[in-house]
Amino acid sequence: MLISLCNEVIASLPFERQCEMAAQLGYDGLEVSPFTLGDEPHVLPQERRRALRRTAESAGIVITGLHYLMRAPAGLSITSRDAAQRDRTIGVMRDLCALAADLGGKILVHGSPDQRRLEPGFEAEGRKIAIECFAAAGEAAAKAGVTYCVEPLSRKQTDHINTIAEAADIVSAIGNPALRTMLDCSSAAATETETIPDLVKRWLPTGLIGHVHLNDPNRRGPGEGDLKFAPIFTALRAQNYAGDCGIEPFVYVPDGPTCAARTIGYVRGLMEALPR
Repeated sequence: MLISLCNEVIASLPFERQCEMAAQLGYDGLEVSPFTLGDEPHVLPQERRRALRRTAESAGIVITGLHYLMRAPAGLSITSRDAAQRDRTIGVMRDLCALAADLGGKILVHGSPDQRRLEPGFEAEGRKIAIECFAAAGEAAAKAGVTYCVEPLSRKQTDHINTIAEAADIVSAIGNPALRTMLDCSSAAATETETIPDLVKRWLPTGLIGHVHLNDPNRRGPGEGDLKFAPIFTALRAQNYAGDCGIEPFVYVPDGPTCAARTIGYVRGLMEALPR
């Protein structure tokens, strides 16, 4: 189980320093948000992709994957009725699958709440369009040898795909092994009716969970709120979870580097304390 840092936490630093800091703090890798790489990350030149991968490897870590996929370039939507906007979005989703593979990543996490909101009065059509987008992404992921994960997000963030069950329905309907869902602890704690350990016990055996994001419902890092993570790790270990976990806080107190250091210390301490 690799523990990665979602790199926007320390995105104010140059990428080389992000890698060095993550390695020094004890992370196994960086989970990269493409918008931190530029305004059009899906078309990064191959030379730049190779350089980013070498930078991570030189620091002793890996790029585990990508998340927050639709923030750049601007103007994307997986629910838009505008055919040109939809085609452009699908093109970016496909290109990001190739980018993840070129960087050495294995996972893409599709959260991006603002780019999947449903248009009032056209909710059913928006949901259908989203399925078409995810199906196209799954095909591209299979071709690139990566896994594309549909991320359930809390109702405070978006009105579309709020629970693992809703995401699993989409994934199952498409039926592509390269398309899966995942568990975001912050959103799950805020939205699901089951506890997170119970969600782990229910969904991991299905094979539909491809990734885990570690964060507190208060939007800070693990150990910085009321959510108990020891039972979550116990459940993950009991189910022999072998995927990656990305640490993804949204509120950095007092700053990103301090938050990154505090959360990995907490998570590593929990992992070491749990019975094997």
